[in-house]
Amino acid sequence: MAGMAQDSTAQLRVWNSTAMLAHQRHEHGEGLAASQAAQATTAARRNPLFSSLTHARTAIGHASRGDRQPALRSLGHAEAALAKADPTTPSPVWISFYGPAELAALTAIVRELLGEPAHAEAASHQALASLSVGLRRNRSMTTVRLAVAQLRQGEVEQACATTGEAFELMAGDPLPGRLRTMLGDFHRTLFTVAPSAQAAREWADQYRTHWSTA
Repeated sequence: MAGMAQDSTAQLRVWNSTAMLAHQRHEHGEGLAASQAAQATTAARRNPLFSSLTHARTAIGHASRGDRQPALRSLGHAEAALAKADPTTPSPVWISFYGPAELAALTAIVRELLGEPAHAEAASHQALASLSVGLRRNRSMTTVRLAVAQLRQGEVEQACATTGEAFELMAGDPLPGRLRTMLGDFHRTLFTVAPSAQAAREWADQYRTHWSTA
């Protein structure tokens, strides 16, 4: 329908959403194709902000397939495009989430997928330093991603403490589905990396019921 209406911005939004959904469903080929389709839209070619987002999605697509150099190249394009974006130019509400903080968060995902936890940790710290305090959901998910990066570097106690910050951020509200999924992934990784660690057992005792039923 967006194509029939010749609405390039709507086409970009559809492809962007398709790329996100494909990534969450581990359909990596489809996700990469969708992000590249978004990248090819007229809206992306004319607007640096849109271009940056599509390149960042493409980086995730490449990283999901283990293609390191194309992923890093796409990240570079995303950073360069964002640097050209004029923050005073009006943009649709749906892309208001995107900026330096979100690009840093997406960079953390790319680095995590590429098996580079130290770089993922640095990018997560960068994202948290820029994310608005009011964006609790985004900050919580970035915090869990930071914890995973720490865990993959053997920092078990620090990683467990970091996830505690995510629970504190969402205190009083139900945990979003994606956040629960991320915490479940953290739990499985925790007991793969350090099954006998005291910190791992304490984390399970303290948080397992909360994240699995919230």
